Amino acid sequence: MFLRFLDHLEEWVIAFLMGGATLITFAAVVHGYASKVDFLYPYAFRINMTWAQEICIYMFVWMAKFGAAYGVRTGIHVGVDVLVNKLPDAWRNKSILFGLLAGAFFTAVVGTMGAEYVWAMAHTTETAEVSEIPSWIVYLAIPCGSYLMCFRFLQVAIKFFRTHELPHFDHGYVEGLDETDAEKLIATGAAK
Repeated sequence: MFLRFLDHLEEWVIAFLMGGATLITFAAVVHGYASKVDFLYPYAFRINMTWAQEICIYMFVWMAKFGAAYGVRTGIHVGVDVLVNKLPDAWRNKSILFGLLAGAFFTAVVGTMGAEYVWAMAHTTETAEVSEIPSWIVYLAIPCGSYLMCFRFLQVAIKFFRTHELPHFDHGYVEGLDETDAEKLIATGAAK
């Protein structure tokens, strides 16, 4: 059960953060317009929404870190492989494996440096400017996202070592829609 959750951890985190950022932004916009209406102003004035923008920025930083890990896992992470694909198969496989392991090493180093920074910051009283969230919580995105990305690089490297297959992202694939359903949609013209 836990491994199935871990397989889609990035999607869960990103969906939660995106939904939360959407709700916070919506509330801030409604609050902004309500404070311009004469009879709502006394009520809206009492509600402080100055923290909304800062929190949404932090949520998007967390989304970016987890989105990078999602990109590695699914094969949509940016990579330049023109030269690698021109190599003979033996050299191609070695260079791909080297690239994946280098990515794992790099993200492990960034994660470790981020963890050390967060640890040092956790022993201070520094907070975010407006929301007054402890700064170490904001910066925790660096080690969490980097270590998850390192784990995904290692997963892809192990799978590639065993099967010589890299994850491939199919833009036409829709989870939960099997091929017969897709063929029916195409036949009826609903997929245009």
